[in-house]
Amino acid sequence: MERTLTPEFEIEFKLLLEAINLKYSYDFRHYSPASLKRRVIQAMNRMGCHSVSMLQEKVLHNSESFYDLIQFITIPVSEMFRDPHYFLSLRESVIPILKTYPSLKLWVAGCSTGEEVYSLAIMLLEEDLLDRTIVYATDINPRSLAKAENGIFRTEDIQKYSQNYLKAGGKQSLADYYTASSGSVKFHNALKKNITFANHSLATDSVFSETHLISCRNVLIYFDRELQNRAFGLLQESLCRKCFLGLGSKETIQFSQHAKYFDPFIKSDRIYQKN
Repeated sequence: MERTLTPEFEIEFKLLLEAINLKYSYDFRHYSPASLKRRVIQAMNRMGCHSVSMLQEKVLHNSESFYDLIQFITIPVSEMFRDPHYFLSLRESVIPILKTYPSLKLWVAGCSTGEEVYSLAIMLLEEDLLDRTIVYATDINPRSLAKAENGIFRTEDIQKYSQNYLKAGGKQSLADYYTASSGSVKFHNALKKNITFANHSLATDSVFSETHLISCRNVLIYFDRELQNRAFGLLQESLCRKCFLGLGSKETIQFSQHAKYFDPFIKSDRIYQKN
């Protein structure tokens, strides 16, 4: 971390973000700088780069190296039914309202490797909503999206996921929804028949659909205030009136310039309703 204290590191760091934006149209310039610098240093250490300039040269001339870097920047870490009470609140308080609509559109913004998407799909199936719901699962990391679309997860994680599922109000056994093989489980293709996986950036892209529930959890904590406001603007524009936004346990819309468009619905679980 000593490199973050040098003027040279700061200059090279800014140039790296500018170069990535120009070459690949990925804009990380308004991500929280402290955590982003830590992750760039981790990438340098793992990718054998002695300076940020060396890392920049590598990613500019080799797209695979760029996507290696994306793995560090986007932190593709998640779990099924993460924060189970959030999903329990969705099931008990939000789903009954969503059931009044003839058809639904859900958006999982920053879906990572898909754990939350499959969690929502299972909940929708158990509440007889999956057949009339379109789910948009978006992320900026193409490798994460590919893994999400495959629906394959490590066997060693399933016990934790199963416990989360039951705490989240699951009506069956999580094992009913996947097939196990050596070292991994694959969730049934029927769960993703109405899921569209797509590349989308809250930093650079625009609204693409009108939705009834947006789950954007543990994404905004990596943005600075300016980018958070941009993202909240997109989310607000994408939601139908009286519909719902779910955030991560450490996130809030309270201090955003878009806070006036939302009312707390279940404040403890960071679920908001567009007013």
